[in-house]
Amino acid sequence: MSERTSMSPEEFRLIRDLVYEHCGIFFHDDVKYLLERRLHPRLAERGAGTFSEYYRYLRFGSERRVELEQIVELLTTNETYFFREEYQLRAFTEEILPDLIRRRALDRRLRIWSAGCSSGEEAYTIAILVRESPLLSGWNVEIFGNDISRRVLQIARRGIFGKSSFRATPPDIMRKYFKPLENNRFQIDDSLRSLVSFGHLNLLDEEMLDLIGPVDAVFCRNVLIYFDKAARLKVIRTFHRKLRPGGYLLLGHSESLVNVSTDFELVYLKNDMVYRRPEITDWSEVR
Repeated sequence: MSERTSMSPEEFRLIRDLVYEHCGIFFHDDVKYLLERRLHPRLAERGAGTFSEYYRYLRFGSERRVELEQIVELLTTNETYFFREEYQLRAFTEEILPDLIRRRALDRRLRIWSAGCSSGEEAYTIAILVRESPLLSGWNVEIFGNDISRRVLQIARRGIFGKSSFRATPPDIMRKYFKPLENNRFQIDDSLRSLVSFGHLNLLDEEMLDLIGPVDAVFCRNVLIYFDKAARLKVIRTFHRKLRPGGYLLLGHSESLVNVSTDFELVYLKNDMVYRRPEITDWSEVR
């Protein structure tokens, strides 16, 4: 990289803050070189000779939102696999689902949101657990996944996955729900694809979030790690608003609401600890 196209500390702060405004992802000063290296090819794509010119395009260009989405694609990691964090999924199957089924027995309908679903393995895992549960026979279950990356959503909708996605998948589940293709790739069964819908969504975009109705459970695992405290709080408030009273929030094993929010109660289950939106009481919020 030539000296002319290196990224100054001020250019780094300007671009970093613009990305933060766009999606809540915050980059600390120690990743300046990573940002510079990964964004350098975008200068030529947008006809910018310097990072200052590139920043002006990000701020005022005709396709600024498209370019910001491209930056997010370049700077985030979307590695995932089926049946990730098995102990939490066991808690969901054995303890959370029976509780939700009891709560929703009158209308026999559940809505589950995979927030930050990446290439879809988590959402499809939930679909498998739902399909395997005899308690949900005859129920209307909707599962939807969202991600800020359009690229991974294309993979999710296609439903074809490589061998690395199945490192924790039980063999009987593989035989039952996946059709082998060439080159060690597998296609998910259409009956599961029909259970899941995917959509592009920025978790900080209030206008887009208005399209999401009440849900009974939210999976948001290993997503909040990309956000600073202010952005995490905003996302958590969104989950609280969207969850029905008594609904569950499942985070990644390294994530916590400590020093972030007190809106949720911590529930100690046999297999895991999860968060739950409290039931409405006489003094609680009606928003």
